[in-house]
Amino acid sequence: MKVFYIMETLGKLFGSEAKVKIMKLFLFNSGQVFTPKEIAERVKEKTSKVRREMTQLEKMHFVRRRSVSRRGKSTHGYIMDPKFTYLSSLQSFLVNVEPLNSKEIIKKVSRLGNIKLIITAGVFIQEAESRADILIVGDNVKRASLEKTIQNLESEIGKELRYAYFTTEDFKYRLNMYDKLARDILDYPHRKVLNKLGIS
Repeated sequence: MKVFYIMETLGKLFGSEAKVKIMKLFLFNSGQVFTPKEIAERVKEKTSKVRREMTQLEKMHFVRRRSVSRRGKSTHGYIMDPKFTYLSSLQSFLVNVEPLNSKEIIKKVSRLGNIKLIITAGVFIQEAESRADILIVGDNVKRASLEKTIQNLESEIGKELRYAYFTTEDFKYRLNMYDKLARDILDYPHRKVLNKLGIS
């Protein structure tokens, strides 16, 4: 049986994956104004495609236009309309659904280098009080590649991620020293997506 990724399935339901990512961006950032260019940068889509999707979302009254100043210039942006009829239903569905399954996360993160441990928390398990959303432990990871991967994850989830990265040696040292960040992630609700270190 063919396994469909979550975003692909939602894309079929809502018309396109781009629309789903845009809607999640606004749901996670209610009250914030985004210009079409800013939306395109956040969801990793072409500005022309974003403009088409925003036209549809505006007609649906999911968003409304708002004048905004950027670099001293006045332009138009969009803000989520709190009076949207199906807002609460969409929040329950798009915000609370698992944003990415474990196989997708492993596939995206493992490309970075010799990854030993991936722990998800926060937005991935609907725990707002978590210290971090994702913890990555591994070696031979380039900072630029890590940041790009995090940005790609953010574009699909619709929210900026709080993340932590440690080399294997540094992480083991922190565990032995009862480092607060490491202990807070492990002592509170989390999910071990990849665990080559045998962390209990």
